[in-house]
Amino acid sequence: MTNKVRISFGRVFWPSLLASIITLVLIVIFFSAIMGALFSGKKPYTVKENTILHMKLSGNIAEATSNTFEPSLMGIQSSTGLSDILFGLEKAADDDNVKGVFIELSSANCGYATATEIRKAIQKFKESGKFVVAYLQGEAVAQKQYYIASVADEIYGFPSTVMEFGGLGAELMFLKGMFDKLDLEMQVIRGSNNDFKSAVEPYFLTGMSDSSRVQVERYLNDMWSEIKSTIGKQRNISIAQLDAIADSTKIRRTKDAIAHSMLDGVMYRDELMAMLAEKTGVEDTDDLVLETFERYAKNKFENQQKINRGKDANVAVIIAEGGVVKSGEGLSSNKITKLFQEARKDEHIKTIVFRINSPGGSALASDEIWREVWLTNQEKPVIVSMGDVAASGGYYIAAPATKIFAEPTTITGSIGVFGVIPYTGKMLENKLGLSFDEAKTNHRSVLTTNKRLNEEDYKIIQSEVDLIYDRFLEVVSEGRGMTKEAVNAVARGRVWTGNDAKAKGLVDELGGLSEAIAYAIENSAITDPIVEYMPKVKKEPWMELLEALDQDKDDSQTDAIPAALLDYYKRVKNIEQYTGIQMRLPFEIIVR
Repeated sequence: MTNKVRISFGRVFWPSLLASIITLVLIVIFFSAIMGALFSGKKPYTVKENTILHMKLSGNIAEATSNTFEPSLMGIQSSTGLSDILFGLEKAADDDNVKGVFIELSSANCGYATATEIRKAIQKFKESGKFVVAYLQGEAVAQKQYYIASVADEIYGFPSTVMEFGGLGAELMFLKGMFDKLDLEMQVIRGSNNDFKSAVEPYFLTGMSDSSRVQVERYLNDMWSEIKSTIGKQRNISIAQLDAIADSTKIRRTKDAIAHSMLDGVMYRDELMAMLAEKTGVEDTDDLVLETFERYAKNKFENQQKINRGKDANVAVIIAEGGVVKSGEGLSSNKITKLFQEARKDEHIKTIVFRINSPGGSALASDEIWREVWLTNQEKPVIVSMGDVAASGGYYIAAPATKIFAEPTTITGSIGVFGVIPYTGKMLENKLGLSFDEAKTNHRSVLTTNKRLNEEDYKIIQSEVDLIYDRFLEVVSEGRGMTKEAVNAVARGRVWTGNDAKAKGLVDELGGLSEAIAYAIENSAITDPIVEYMPKVKKEPWMELLEALDQDKDDSQTDAIPAALLDYYKRVKNIEQYTGIQMRLPFEIIVR
């Protein structure tokens, strides 16, 4: 006969729970000890003597540096901030331990205006007398990578690397054919004369309208002229030669570029390392001191911001990036309005630089931000610096500023309004067999996408869109000191480059963030500038630990999610935030 021993629930549960708690506590203590050892009493960041800063600029270049932990990828998704890059190059010029910069771009993801600002900062760094060497390698070198690298004193390439130099082009995708097959109709209402506001054209056309083609070709040609001029001056090549090279595809590999003076030579990496060793007086390449430029810039910028926050900052730089929304991801009016209120109420802040990189978005959110910019500018000068794009709602929020700066290649303007209401009734009936009926107390008690707009509905919505467009004209008219008729002549939803925008009176000066900050300081007669960037980035200690562990990751590793898929995911997320009438860039084109 077997005796069964009964064990009570409590005798199993409570010891197990206690063991789990003790284990968790030990883990917390362990990681706390590690972080304490790594970060407590941390000395100011410095580099060794004879250091060469290795500039890779791989990945996304945003307005501000960000690092987020992605559980799905088990790693850190990071973007390098333009403000960090500009500040890093400025500090490197005065750093006696830094001997030069070694540019080796792999996949710099940014617009041409950002690329231009980086080039100008490198050019200014060169004025310190330190060398800048660029090396083009990998499977292929994109045109934008060469544009940035072309500022270097010497440019070399890997012998068999493919090199692109074919001008600028853009491809737009039109959805009407797909919508027709789905029996889905997009009911579009634009400002009455907003024929250039082509954001909605893919919904009801199968190709570009004449207005859309005019503005796209105009800004592509203007940007291309600026790029050719910049490269031509640096490499002593005529614009006609560069056009001939692009038209005939004369450059296919890096070695082809030597005969056209675009490169100084080709060499393998070991040969390049030997050349860098010679430049720094090092006998062996193993003794070369290479420091990641992004790490250098980030640490220098963070250290300076910590110092400035301990003082009474007199210049505030408010960073605004992404689509204009009421709340959530992007350029949120809930967040930006609070930053302006904070800067306006701070008696030590004498001037504000408003950095905008946005294609626009919600008309309501744009108006909320505009109001805070206008109120602030009545008390303290607000100087706007436009990034790659500051269009539509992105221009609306810039209009009341004291002065507006833009790069020649900045995409701006797009003063126009649109709304889109889908009609889904036919699709749901024909594809899914669904039908709808309604009961109501008044004529418009039921608002639904399952019923097509009638003529009266269109008139009501059109009048609302036109009212917002008229308000847009009024805002620009007041801010720029122009008549509404003059604004309307350059508006109608049309996009301009920074060059054209200046000629049309929409922009005051050509220049980037550095020039805008310098002007703001001079304009407010500030003798001892203390610049504080907003919003303040708060970094948790555990993120610093993850960054430290992530720093040595091989650049050749690819993310689990392809960049193109992530790009489409971001677009879908942006569309999800479309509510109400929009002030948005008339198209989304990636210029390569």
